[in-house]
Amino acid sequence: MDISAMSPLGLFLNAGPVSKIVMALLLAASVWTWVLIIDAVIVALRLSASVKSARAGGSPGVLWPILSAAQEARRVEIPHESAKARRRRVALRVDQARKELMNAARGDLPNLAVVSSVGPFVGLFGTVWGIITSFAGIAATQETSLAVVAPGIAEALAATAYGLAAAIPAAIGYNRLGATISRLDDDISQLIRNGRLTR
Repeated sequence: MDISAMSPLGLFLNAGPVSKIVMALLLAASVWTWVLIIDAVIVALRLSASVKSARAGGSPGVLWPILSAAQEARRVEIPHESAKARRRRVALRVDQARKELMNAARGDLPNLAVVSSVGPFVGLFGTVWGIITSFAGIAATQETSLAVVAPGIAEALAATAYGLAAAIPAAIGYNRLGATISRLDDDISQLIRNGRLTR
């Protein structure tokens, strides 16, 4: 199989051991990023469908733990508890259930922030290492022609490209999905205030 030396696979295969490790880590981070993004999108879609259903008076869907928490809190009988204290106790339990649900919904989103901030620096490390290796090769061969320098520089820059390939989707996913889940959290809070999830 003829693989171009300047293709992403060719650059990886022709890279040195350190650059290969860096590229492999960044490739794994990129795949992991997409797994997290797809998982978060599925969670957001389920939450959105459940919010719409609950708003229309239908099934609470994945919001059931909130409704269940409200019902359980109401069933608890505390002697000499005033109506105001009971309402406060139920509201606290419902709010706790909402927070638990939303924390589970956010899941691994913070890991996207880690990839988006660390990925470029890991790629930059690979780039610097590749350039150092290229200069060492120039010093050893005493050749400074473009044909000698280009492969090493291309390998070095490939590490940066791998880093950006992991970081850019992670940054977009973290910001967009984080905003979506926060908006859904506000919608759920509104449903709680309207009594849709505390009936």
